[in-house]
Amino acid sequence: MLRAGALLAVGGSTGPLAGCDLFDGDEPAPPPDPLESLADESRELAARHRAAIAADPSLADWLAPIAEAHAAHATEIRRLIGRPEPSGATPTGTTPTATPGDRAALLAALREAEQRGRQSAAKACVAAPGERAALLGSVAAARATHVEALA
Repeated sequence: MLRAGALLAVGGSTGPLAGCDLFDGDEPAPPPDPLESLADESRELAARHRAAIAADPSLADWLAPIAEAHAAHATEIRRLIGRPEPSGATPTGTTPTATPGDRAALLAALREAEQRGRQSAAKACVAAPGERAALLGSVAAARATHVEALA
């Protein structure tokens, strides 16, 4: 009650202070950055490669560097947009799985995912402002290389 009385004495009313964030402290979340989905896609691609390695460990030497590249891209994109890396395995909260035993099917699925990723990275690069284009061009080029490496 004393606090309300002090506010009345200073401001004449508590009404104007009610809408001014002085006491609220909760800021609305910033709108999503258009590149957030590309960072999520990079995380998902990394998880897909790790799942393939888990299904067929003989692919580790081949796929681990690709998975690491995707994880690094996700980290750099998030740094660029000023958003922290979310916790969890993948953006959807589920870890992609791969069925052991069919190496050709594993690689074909990865190649398809990389092709979709290459297309989305290229579109993001073309649409991005100059300060973002260099990183996005690198991501698109890396994904194109991954498609060829998986062929």
